[in-house]
Amino acid sequence: MLKLDGVVAAYDDVICLRGVSLEVRRGEIVTLIGANGAGKSTTLKTVSGLLTPREGTVEFDGRTIAGHSPDAIVALGLVHVPEGRRVFPELSVEDNLRVGAYLVDKRAKVRATLAEVYRRFPRLEERRRQFAGTLSGGEQQLLAFGRAMMSQPKLLMLDEPSLGLAPLMVAEVMRSIRVFRDSGVTVFLVEQNANLALRLADRAYVMETGNITMSGSGAQLLADERVRASYLGAKAASPGESLGR
Repeated sequence: MLKLDGVVAAYDDVICLRGVSLEVRRGEIVTLIGANGAGKSTTLKTVSGLLTPREGTVEFDGRTIAGHSPDAIVALGLVHVPEGRRVFPELSVEDNLRVGAYLVDKRAKVRATLAEVYRRFPRLEERRRQFAGTLSGGEQQLLAFGRAMMSQPKLLMLDEPSLGLAPLMVAEVMRSIRVFRDSGVTVFLVEQNANLALRLADRAYVMETGNITMSGSGAQLLADERVRASYLGAKAASPGESLGR
């Protein structure tokens, strides 16, 4: 569904991605883990059109999208939820959600999708008239998810969705990612919490200094001693342990 082949990307003269190749197949949750500054967020920005690759190809649903505008890429069904949530604080929750449907031209479809968002995230319906800036960090993350749903994505790219959240809200966010996949949305996840990300993922990649250095199933990388030593620490969950539902 999404394929990067030999992608090189840079900010000015600083090379950040050095020949990155990876694949996200339809219906999967795929995670990209690595240290801060490894190039994970840059990978998502390159896919979503915020950064144009210097070399290599980016394909989505069989078509080349490198060099396309972010709006054009969203219209194809590839939606990026960036780090930091970035809701519109002075708009209501519902107005934030409706902003996400700006490329959907049928009002009936917007209403139906809004009802589905509220069904999946009842907390948002409870707060639909509330200013987004008054929500907790976790509630703002759910709002960012809901806004992404309004654009009816085929593939959802999430950048650090658990960052700065309390443990109970982290669990809710991770359950929500499973809900996306179960509803038919493919998920490409960048997550600093490697333990959670690998437990959630069907497949995973490890990135170091702009290079993909390892890949495998989430369970395989969770059990790998090199990954455990570098990213998981002594308190890592065992490979058989699953996230709460």
